[in-house]
Amino acid sequence: MHHEFFISTIFNRFIVNPIAGLFGHHPHHDILPPHVVMVIMVFLGLTIFALILRSRLSVDKPGGLQQTLELITNGILGLTEDIAGVNPRRFFPCLETLFFYILCGNLLGLFPGFMSPTSNINATASMAILVFFYYNYVGFKANGFVKYMAHFAGPSLMIAPRSFVIEIISHCARPFSLSVRLFGNIYAEELIIGSLNSMFPFLVALPVMAIGLFASTIQAFVFIVLTMVYLGGAVEHSDHD
Repeated sequence: MHHEFFISTIFNRFIVNPIAGLFGHHPHHDILPPHVVMVIMVFLGLTIFALILRSRLSVDKPGGLQQTLELITNGILGLTEDIAGVNPRRFFPCLETLFFYILCGNLLGLFPGFMSPTSNINATASMAILVFFYYNYVGFKANGFVKYMAHFAGPSLMIAPRSFVIEIISHCARPFSLSVRLFGNIYAEELIIGSLNSMFPFLVALPVMAIGLFASTIQAFVFIVLTMVYLGGAVEHSDHD
């Protein structure tokens, strides 16, 4: 835990607190909690990486990194078309951004002195709530308010009241399941690695960290696949019409 808070303390002490001092606020503690600091670092890291990569993109001579990213991009586009059954480019910016943001957030905790922001329920809940509002917005926009709400009632008027209530509860539970699934897996991973590092030499935790690398990728993948399913369900009625 000391290493997790070290980076946060440095960031607050030399960046956040001086900025707060310019506005007359002189706190005696860290303003930003560790998971927020890590979110900012993931955001800045991905932004800088994207700007550097953009300047090096080449059609004639793509490098290894560009080819890897193109492979991931094609995979996400193909999965979106297969799972959601819609034009994949329609939701591609949201899905790929989520994938890389979650993946980098998951992997950040494997480095000494850092923590995974996704090991905090607030960080995962913020993404899950965003997905909830986004796919419902897409559904309302594609179908209109009346048609979108009507598909919650099911195909029969006889069971419409019961189906409507069940569907509303099911949809409201989606942000909870999305956030808890990601949080629980990454938190458990960090807890195990941290416990091993505190009891044994650092090298003992390396096999677990290798498993953590795989699990972090899988969790990012699962999150966007579920998002694809939700998006597909939100627009399917409009597409069928």
